[in-house]
Amino acid sequence: MKKLYAILIMTFLTYGVNAQNKVAKIEFETTVIDYGTIEKGANGLRVFKFTNTGNAPLIVTDVKSTCGCTVPKKPEKPIPPGESGEIQVKYDTKRVNPIRKTITVTSNAITPTVALKIKGNVIDPNKENTMEKKKKSIVEK
Repeated sequence: MKKLYAILIMTFLTYGVNAQNKVAKIEFETTVIDYGTIEKGANGLRVFKFTNTGNAPLIVTDVKSTCGCTVPKKPEKPIPPGESGEIQVKYDTKRVNPIRKTITVTSNAITPTVALKIKGNVIDPNKENTMEKKKKSIVEK
């Protein structure tokens, strides 16, 4: 009976060790997307591409942005090991301002939280750039 218990314990320990070796890993091509200078109303859709470099399916459970002007979209299905996926981010380009936003990705990966960033500047070509106005002195006006 003792041998049976010993065999069962060894089986469970071996299974537990093997289960721990199966992990998902998320690797992004880039964690920062620079929109550059774009015009008001331009296409605000950009894509963060990633690969599951682990040996277990990757499940992206949540994707959040720092404000409502940036709408991220996560993959709906698990990403198998070795496969690629993408997170779409759409910025509302009707807002004329510099862009500095963070998108937080949560998954079952060995690093469960990753911060992605977008940056750039949205300008209105029909109006004088407000930065140029600030640079002029009172004497120049």
